[in-house]
Amino acid sequence: MLRKYLPTLVCNTTLKDSFIVIADNGSTDGSLSYVEATFPEIRIIRFDRNYGFAGGYNRALREVDADYYVLLNSDMEVPDGWLDPLVSFMESNPQVGVCQPKVLSLTEKDSFEYAGAAGGYIDRYGYPFCRGRILSFIEKDEGQYDTPKECFWATGACMVVRSSLFHHLGGLDDSFFAHMEEIDFCWRAKLLGYQVWCVPQSKVYHLGGGTLPNNSPHKLYLNYRNNLLMLYKNLPESIRSGRIFARLCLDGASAAVYLLTFRWSYFKAVIRAHTDYRKMKRGIEPSPVEEERNNVGYYPHSIILQFFLSGRKLRYGGLRF
Repeated sequence: MLRKYLPTLVCNTTLKDSFIVIADNGSTDGSLSYVEATFPEIRIIRFDRNYGFAGGYNRALREVDADYYVLLNSDMEVPDGWLDPLVSFMESNPQVGVCQPKVLSLTEKDSFEYAGAAGGYIDRYGYPFCRGRILSFIEKDEGQYDTPKECFWATGACMVVRSSLFHHLGGLDDSFFAHMEEIDFCWRAKLLGYQVWCVPQSKVYHLGGGTLPNNSPHKLYLNYRNNLLMLYKNLPESIRSGRIFARLCLDGASAAVYLLTFRWSYFKAVIRAHTDYRKMKRGIEPSPVEEERNNVGYYPHSIILQFFLSGRKLRYGGLRF
């Protein structure tokens, strides 16, 4: 990943006062030797082991002094000038705490990429989706999302955040390890009154699945567990119990499907996610906010039900993006 995409990142990140930092989560594959020999000007922050997406970024960014942080995956190809529109948008809009570019697929550059597409949304049961991607249905990029748009969450694959906000919120939630931590972070930022936007004047190309494949039972486990933790942390108390109960039932239905189709590892992943959620929530202090603030990007229905009732033809027009 570094050999293929780091040279382009260095070449095309030309914004004044910008700099690149590599956080290494205890790698053993010679990555750092390559970086030191090829790009000696790049700062490396080394960790003794893998602290996950959340823990790795938190530890690294405590040591980085900047006005803005860009969380960027190592499997990302960026074109010339990709960073300028993002920072310019943040500079011009102080109420925006987080933003992202338009994320396209590196293997099919006329299509959106699963992780983020043109800005993230969430439905009433906590299922995330995007402009340009609902469940596994991914749209072609036909210019339909080329206007900046406020959304609910920005992808951690390429997320710009004010450093002051990042530290005020305590960074990403370490306990998540990986997956859903950026949605949780954006939700917490919105509860403070900040906005989250997609700025499509910047676009990047994401390979995706480079660290943990989409068909991994462990990835399924993290998504199920962390989604429940996120709901528990951020939903108003008045609706928290009912909404989470509904989500647990929906998860149970999917676990039953895995069991009936003999996908034992997936079934076990869902059960373990629920078990660990119940253990982990005991140490969490839910948000004290009693009303749902800044609901832009919140879809008040079930995206899964709407998607299948529509014959999988839901697009931006059907959801009034």
